[in-house]
Amino acid sequence: MIAVILAGVFGGIKLDEVLASEFPLFTLLLSLLSVGLAMYIVIRDLIK
Repeated sequence: MIAVILAGVFGGIKLDEVLASEFPLFTLLLSLLSVGLAMYIVIRDLIK
């Protein structure tokens, strides 16, 4: 779970750096998406 979230956060940071955006839009979006993905993975595993 932590690995998925950290991958999303660091990916968003790097993408914001490459695109030189003033507002960290990709960091926010990828962080939220990675939290959702991590929760999906945990719930899917709990159901099994």
